[in-house]
Amino acid sequence: MSDAPLISVENLNVHFSTPRGDVHAVKNVSFDLRRERLGIVGESGSGKSQTGRALLRLTAGNGRISADKMMFGDKDLMTASTRDMRKIRGSKISMIMQDPKYSLNPVVCVGKQIAEACRVHEKISKAEAQQRALKMLDVVRIREPEKVYDLYPHQVSGGMGQRIMIAMMLITDPQVMIADEPTSALDVTVQMQVLALLDDMVRERGMGLVLISHDLNLVSSFCDRVLVMYGGRILEILDAKDLHNAKHPYTKGLLNCLPKMDGHHGELPILNRDPNWLNEDGILS
Repeated sequence: MSDAPLISVENLNVHFSTPRGDVHAVKNVSFDLRRERLGIVGESGSGKSQTGRALLRLTAGNGRISADKMMFGDKDLMTASTRDMRKIRGSKISMIMQDPKYSLNPVVCVGKQIAEACRVHEKISKAEAQQRALKMLDVVRIREPEKVYDLYPHQVSGGMGQRIMIAMMLITDPQVMIADEPTSALDVTVQMQVLALLDDMVRERGMGLVLISHDLNLVSSFCDRVLVMYGGRILEILDAKDLHNAKHPYTKGLLNCLPKMDGHHGELPILNRDPNWLNEDGILS
């Protein structure tokens, strides 16, 4: 892996204005992403997805982002113009959303959507874009790409829809991929196929991958490093291979709550939360 970070973040904060007041969703988050597979784990509402969206400045209209530093190479993502961000999104940094049925346009065939992603960032003909889209469908291991090209999103399975989303995000050859729960809607067999595909893309293309997930077992077996988030904060950063030797009580609690196929089959323990975890004192570096 290269020593130079692809993305460097220091003290990222995300706030949302709501009828009930200000919500501080992401609190002083700092990390570097290199050419690696970086996992971000935590419960629903811990700030995982909002951290990923903030990198692309895709926070909702009632949200605001601040950071001491949010760099993509030598590009300052905090000060980049709207026009510059449009060039970066999809071209340099891509994001796979959680469920393809909410991300794909239901009235446009999937092949044209993949080709459009290419034409937005490159001045190429429709015919060339179509050929590249067909080639990308083959890269993501979809059989009969010519047939699938003309299908609509409702005509493909969940696993195929996710592969189509990956093809759409990869066709521009990005340097960074953010995958937000890319396998949550898939069965176990298809999950492994999608993860194997992402792993191949990272290794062959030298990309940096941010995998957002609540599945600790998946992250520990797939990623290189893991950020554990709770209440908008990073509580612990550790190598994925050492996840089961975590020191923070929150990470230990999440691991203990996982059902086990062997050993004692009593009731699963309850995670007892400490209010101090929401303070700086609860963070392990």
